[in-house]
Amino acid sequence: MNLYFRLLLLWMRSRRKGPLDLWDTAKTPFRVVPTDLDPLGHMTNGRYLTIMDVGRIDLMMRSGFWSKMQERGWYPVVAGQTITYRKSLRPWQLFQIHTRVIGFDDRWGYIEQTFCVGTTVYAQAFVRTRFLKRSGGSVEHAELEKLTGGFPDDLEVPEWLLEWTAATRIGEARQTGRS
Repeated sequence: MNLYFRLLLLWMRSRRKGPLDLWDTAKTPFRVVPTDLDPLGHMTNGRYLTIMDVGRIDLMMRSGFWSKMQERGWYPVVAGQTITYRKSLRPWQLFQIHTRVIGFDDRWGYIEQTFCVGTTVYAQAFVRTRFLKRSGGSVEHAELEKLTGGFPDDLEVPEWLLEWTAATRIGEARQTGRS
């Protein structure tokens, strides 16, 4: 339920905020509320991932990409993510999530999302994404590039992130060795 409330707030706020380019950094404000907390009184690790969804939607909506994507019957999915926590977010604390596209490899798109209070970084995540078609199959990079009007030349995925992608690949025949 908390996610739906935040999505409603996002939709209402995005109408007042100025538009963004898809290649800009979206800065989406939030407040830690009681349903975000774990028994230790700080924002639970899983809530960060949920809020990251809202941050990505903010970037897509404000850039106009969300409506273009929906017109074509496309939808985004998360294929993998890694997050590092630096400081705890506490009850009622205001924070922003900064969301930006950092680049593409031959198959995936990569997004960086940083949780900040002022200029202090509280957590940083990297998300591996893909777009799928409601009719079936994946959206190819050429289709995505055409829809966006081209990818900027300065986008570059860090080498460590490409290595992480390779290291976290799940093979079809891979087994854990235990039943």
